[in-house]
Amino acid sequence: MQIEVVAVGKLKEKYWSEAQTEYVKRLSRFATTSVREVAEEKLPDNAAPAMEEQGRQKEGNRLMQAVSKGSMIIVLDLSGEAPDSTGLAARFREWTNNGKSSFTFVIGGSTGLSRDVLKAAEYRLCLSKLTFPHQMARIVLLEQIYRAMKINGNETYHK
Repeated sequence: MQIEVVAVGKLKEKYWSEAQTEYVKRLSRFATTSVREVAEEKLPDNAAPAMEEQGRQKEGNRLMQAVSKGSMIIVLDLSGEAPDSTGLAARFREWTNNGKSSFTFVIGGSTGLSRDVLKAAEYRLCLSKLTFPHQMARIVLLEQIYRAMKINGNETYHK
């Protein structure tokens, strides 16, 4: 199995980088795991909607170029399905039972994902209706993927 996370922007604080490294290491028991970062478009705080759309499009092009060919694209999207941890584990079982073995989770920038990225997605995942910094969302995502792998491996994981 191959799992990759493709995200707009870099992890700036050391503690986020350390957490990411830890979960990638933990996931290595279950899958080849990688994280790819693409450049964030710099926009003024008061950017016009057209400028934001243009920025999303540029980030979207970078995101799609970073996705491995043949990988199932799963985007983080507030309007997506919001499963609990066992539900996400069940999704992974369903996907692998249907022959999928490569998964790419895509995290957009501060203005969201382009229409092209959303159209390319085979699944839209909502981690929470709460708003998280993108760095935290990346770590929560990695932790939930790890938890799903543990659940599917019939291993204990604290509740």
